[in-house]
Amino acid sequence: MKQKLNPKHFRYPKKHALGLLLFFLATQLALSQQKFTLNGYVKDAENGEELIGVTVYVKELKTGSATNVYGFYALSLPVGEYNITYSSIGYQPVVQTVLLNADLEMNVELPVLITQMDEIVVTDKAIDANVTDIKMSRNEINVKQVKRLPALFGEPDIIKTIQMLPGVASAGEGTSSFFVRGGSADQNLILIDEAPIYDPSHLFGLFSVFNADVIKESELYKGGIPSRFGGRLSSILEVRTKDGNNKKFTGNGGIGSLASRVMLEGPIKKDKSSFILSARRSYVDVFLKAAGEENSVHFYDVNAKVNWKHNNNNRFFAALYLGRDVFDFDDTFGFDWGNATATFRWNHLFNSKLFSNTTLIASNFDYKMELDDDAQGFEWTSNIRELTFKEDLNYFLNPSNEFNFGYHISYRSFDPGVIKPSSDKSLFTRTELQEEFALDHAFYADHQLKVSNKLTFLYGARLSIFQSIGKSDVYLYENPTDNIDVVRTDTLSYDRFENIKTFVNFEPRFSARYIVNPRSSVKVSYNRMVQNTHLISAGTVPIPFNTWAPTSYYLDPQLADQVAAGYFRNLKDNAYELSAEVYYKDIDNVTDFADNARIFFNQDLSTEYRQGDSWSYGLELMLKKNEGKFTGFTSYTWSRTERKIPGVNIDQPFLANYDRRHNFNIVGTYEYNDKWVFGANFTYTTGRPITLPSGKYEFEGYQVDLISERNGFQLPDYHRLDLSATLTPRKNKGKKLQGSWVFSIYNAYSRKNAFTIYTQNKEDADENPIRNEKEARLIYLFPILPSVTYNVKF
Repeated sequence: MKQKLNPKHFRYPKKHALGLLLFFLATQLALSQQKFTLNGYVKDAENGEELIGVTVYVKELKTGSATNVYGFYALSLPVGEYNITYSSIGYQPVVQTVLLNADLEMNVELPVLITQMDEIVVTDKAIDANVTDIKMSRNEINVKQVKRLPALFGEPDIIKTIQMLPGVASAGEGTSSFFVRGGSADQNLILIDEAPIYDPSHLFGLFSVFNADVIKESELYKGGIPSRFGGRLSSILEVRTKDGNNKKFTGNGGIGSLASRVMLEGPIKKDKSSFILSARRSYVDVFLKAAGEENSVHFYDVNAKVNWKHNNNNRFFAALYLGRDVFDFDDTFGFDWGNATATFRWNHLFNSKLFSNTTLIASNFDYKMELDDDAQGFEWTSNIRELTFKEDLNYFLNPSNEFNFGYHISYRSFDPGVIKPSSDKSLFTRTELQEEFALDHAFYADHQLKVSNKLTFLYGARLSIFQSIGKSDVYLYENPTDNIDVVRTDTLSYDRFENIKTFVNFEPRFSARYIVNPRSSVKVSYNRMVQNTHLISAGTVPIPFNTWAPTSYYLDPQLADQVAAGYFRNLKDNAYELSAEVYYKDIDNVTDFADNARIFFNQDLSTEYRQGDSWSYGLELMLKKNEGKFTGFTSYTWSRTERKIPGVNIDQPFLANYDRRHNFNIVGTYEYNDKWVFGANFTYTTGRPITLPSGKYEFEGYQVDLISERNGFQLPDYHRLDLSATLTPRKNKGKKLQGSWVFSIYNAYSRKNAFTIYTQNKEDADENPIRNEKEARLIYLFPILPSVTYNVKF
């Protein structure tokens, strides 16, 4: 007979029961407080490209994060089961249910949203980023929309679109230069795959160096600039090229009025490695040769990139850009210029929270001019070279705390020019300007702190250490600012890598965002920027034959402090984005030159330097429509930029020569049906200031222009309308080879917009100059210009 066990027969010491209870509660508490990390990459399901800025949202905790510029995300969350939503404009949201009880790697692919507007709305961006993102004074350029807009000679160009953004001004027609919030053109840092581009123009600015077919993402930072960026005062234009389709082989190309292009991409090993290769060339020289002309004018550029995924913790990328312009006139006179860059990147994941990007960069810009003539022949060359190492790290502590920090170092050589005679009979003698060298170090760190669902801060700093180094000679002068009667008193000689002078500058950065309600927010920012690379130019528009110089014995770093505040609102379920920003920028040691300065081949160029102050302030408004058959934006900017530089304009303040009081733009595309898409641009700006003679005086029998005020005159107002129509035949559907036509009209009503004005002696009926009488002549570039481009993809 079995004996039943009676619980009463057992005795449990009360202290043991209490201990078990405490152990159980402590275990549960520890588990509830313990956090694990969910991380991975988000990609485009169609081509395998990593997506930037994708929202990763945790429904249960009402928190989240976004993928970084390399498509990586990380979230540290308590133990539990969560529904994670991955979303971005133009892609179908993906929801993943995860049980998080250990660190988990989850890579996600987002399918493209198939709608009538899929060619326009696809972009790596959160739907409500205009309101929720802490970044302000930042514009993303939608390349897919740029391709639908009217373009000069039918060539899509992101620079031309950037020139129509709020806070951005153009130097004039047919130029790739742009001016941001009162800064000069050389104060913009232009990057392609993290490598600097020193001249972004082809054919003197008719086209830019950026081939729209290979661009993955492009962003312009005008303020609130993250601490990982430095080296320029006014803006950062960051362009990233595609990595290459790792799913299948594809390609596209285009035949335009002045240039043609082709792009190929595909997997080297599916889902493991891929490549992309593109080439573009103009063929003006072909037309000239066919017409019997001896002149030759053309440009070309090549983009290439390969990437390899060793495993989820290690990825490698190598990118190359090579571009050049060639002008050859009658085989006697010619010049050419170009950029070349190479980038190697290694993305490494140390652990679930720490992400690293290690980069090696090489960049070169050079130009050459030559005249083949026995008596006056010469060859003139110049270049600037740069080698850079960067280590950037992201630490994702938790959804409320993200840290970014790193170290950058660049070695630069500045060769301002060498001129050589082309023959023994030439009147030129070999002249070589002194080459200069520099080391540029930067340490940076910032912290993004989410205080609450409404309030977020991003604060940090950058420490810039710039060294002017040898091998070099420094001339000492009796009066360093006397550019008329130059008297050298001594020479200081420095060996290779010997330090000449060191400049240390601290650059604080701060941004804040407060969400007023789900549809609106206010943002403020402050940043200090330092620039140690100076453009040697006396003109408004940088031309390829300008040179660059480093901060040195006689040239101080330029410093800029900018504050900005803005109101951001989304309307009609995020279909519209509205923003209004005001800013004030103050620049110290802005670089200019003495009146009538001799810039080229001056061994004593340092006596021409003049540095002073500049200030700018303005209001920027923008309304953007993201959805529907009609998409686009309208922008308006009111701004004022002045300078005051000792020794210039009789020490009186003067307007910068790129100051434009009013700037109004409309950009739009309309999808009429699945066959036709129409586009239009309209721009209006007030004329920029210009320096012209206000009179004349006689000196030793000669009439000499009298300049009473720098930039004391103003060009006429500028306005222009461009139109386009894109035809995609319906027979394309289901075909591997698909074609489309783009018809454009540049300057539709043939406005004669002034490029510049110059003065000359009046002429009589026989075209002979009239003594002591002068007149102003206006130069304009383009009347109405129609163009046709045929595009194909497969």
